[in-house]
Amino acid sequence: MSPWFSATVAAPAMIAEWHLPTASGPWFTMAVQLGFVAGTLVGSVFMLSDRWRAERFAGWSAVVAGVATVLIAERVHTASGALVLRAVTGAALAGVYPPGIKLVAGWWRSRRGLAIGVLVGALTVGSASPHLISALAPNQNWRSVLLVSAAATFAAAALFLFAVREGPYQAPSAPVSLAGLRRVVGDRGVLLATAGYLGHMWELYAMWSWIALFWVAVAVQHALPRTLPSTMAFATVASGAIGCVVAGFFADRFGRTTTTMTAMVVSGSCALVVGVAYRAAASPMILGAITLIWGVSIVADSAQFSACVTELSPPEYVGTALTVQTCLGFLLTVASIRAVPVWVAHWGWGRAFAPLALGPLFGTIAMFRLRAHRYRVRLAGGHG
Repeated sequence: MSPWFSATVAAPAMIAEWHLPTASGPWFTMAVQLGFVAGTLVGSVFMLSDRWRAERFAGWSAVVAGVATVLIAERVHTASGALVLRAVTGAALAGVYPPGIKLVAGWWRSRRGLAIGVLVGALTVGSASPHLISALAPNQNWRSVLLVSAAATFAAAALFLFAVREGPYQAPSAPVSLAGLRRVVGDRGVLLATAGYLGHMWELYAMWSWIALFWVAVAVQHALPRTLPSTMAFATVASGAIGCVVAGFFADRFGRTTTTMTAMVVSGSCALVVGVAYRAAASPMILGAITLIWGVSIVADSAQFSACVTELSPPEYVGTALTVQTCLGFLLTVASIRAVPVWVAHWGWGRAFAPLALGPLFGTIAMFRLRAHRYRVRLAGGHG
């Protein structure tokens, strides 16, 4: 997953070298989001992960993502070409992540929440890695960020193709269908779980996309080394892997609604507090502690929303339910990613992250109502 934010990290240097307008920066991330949505839809409609073995589909998709990333670094010199390749990268990664969930599900029947949590933790570290590469690259060369990210993707492709196999509990996915869509839309539990996921996604990718520039502002405010923003951005995003594993452990034991609500309350509070601390010129150590807590909590619940939908949706339409959830969530991220720089321009970093807290608030309400709904269903003798 390392190419996901590779061009996001490289965007300021790319914009300067190619003489692009500053407003083009967010599109280097939004193009990946849109490509991922398109790739997920195409993969589901044509049942690509069932036509080919999941590990081979994921392996060759990783190759495509790596090639697209290399081309941006070595062959493309225009914004339009780079954005097309970023969309291709997102579509290719849609062939890596969902089949990855399928592969994990094939090896785990009990403790599946923990297993998927480990997978999402790996996604989190991969998404964070371009920030670390940027901090270590000589003179923070943006091409090095893309090329090392591509190399990591090629290594992952080799692992998929030669070391990964489907497990004994592998179940086929159903294609997206109108009948399945009607069943999903009509299921109150699935709708509430999807609403919780949307609240989570409103906050997640916006924070991941802009936390490095927030730390640039902190570095200027406190006259800190220029490598600190990349280092702190990596630490903040990668720390989410801890949250994913811990949340998976607790969700399997104490329930997914309780786990997701707790994570969203913590992350939403951080979205509010971090701006207050910035306006007060708090020490970098305090800001670092807040952003690390935010990083741990903001993605901790991610895997559990997917697990929730697999448990609540009609078994024959799990694929449709997950596709609807994923596509709506990633479409929503385009809006929040684009909104943050607008808020920065109007309010500064002291308030720019605060509107992201609306997502966790909305998601927490949805998951609280889901817990009450499932309790009523059990009292009525249902299976929910």
